[in-house]
Amino acid sequence: MSDIVTSAGTVRVLSREGSFADLAARINALAARGPASVGLSGGSTPKAFYAWAVQTKALSAASIERIDWHVSDERCVPLASDDSNFGHAARGMLDALGAPSTRRFPWPVELAPDAAAAAYEAAWAKRSPTRAFDLCVLGLGDDSHIASLWPQCPLIGQQTGPRFAATEWPGRGWRLTITEAGLAQCAAIVVLVGGAGKASALREIAHGAFVPTLRPGQVLRAHASRVTWLADQPAAALL
Repeated sequence: MSDIVTSAGTVRVLSREGSFADLAARINALAARGPASVGLSGGSTPKAFYAWAVQTKALSAASIERIDWHVSDERCVPLASDDSNFGHAARGMLDALGAPSTRRFPWPVELAPDAAAAAYEAAWAKRSPTRAFDLCVLGLGDDSHIASLWPQCPLIGQQTGPRFAATEWPGRGWRLTITEAGLAQCAAIVVLVGGAGKASALREIAHGAFVPTLRPGQVLRAHASRVTWLADQPAAALL
C-alpha cells in the first residue's frame, strides 16, 4: 500500500481486495461508534464489493444493525430493474447479510424525478438537517463523472441549495444524485477506482487545469481533506 497526496484528496494505492477491505473497515469503524449513514455507489466495482463482503463476512454485525444504507445516486427505474443502484446493493449484499428494512433508504423512484429528489431531500432535512452521509462512496467514470454529476451537468457549480437533486443526463435518462452542496456535508468521501481506463481521468482530476464542468470529479478538490481515493496500480499509474 502507498498513499499519494493530491489536490483532490489522498490516493491510496491498493489491490482490489485491499480496497474492499479498507472500505469495509471504514464502515465497521462507523458502526462501532453508533448509528451512521452510508451512501453506496453504482457500477461494476461496487457490485464486486457486495459479493466480496458477503463471501468474506467482512462487515460486522454492528454494521448490519446500525448503518442506514443509501445510494449516492440512482437511476429513475424500479428497484427490481437491473439498472437500479439500490436494487444491486439490496440483491448483492443487504438481503444476504440480513440488513433490516428499517435501515434501508432507497430513493422514492416511484415518483417523477423532481418530486423524488424533493421528497428525498425533505426526508434528509427532517432526519439530518446539517449533515449528509457519514460516509459517501462514489465511483469514477472514464469521463471523470462522479455520482450523476456528468460533464456539462447544470448542477455543477451550484455549491448551495438542495443536497440531492434530479438531472437528465443526455442519452442516459433521468438520474437522482447527491449535489456539491450534499458532498460538502458528508463527513467522509471514498472513491473506488479500478483499471487503466480510469488513469487519465484520475490524473486530470488530481493535477489537471481546474475545469469541473468538463471534469466533474474536480469538485472534490474543495473537500480534499475528507476524500480518499481507493485505487489499484493501473488506475494510479499516471499520478
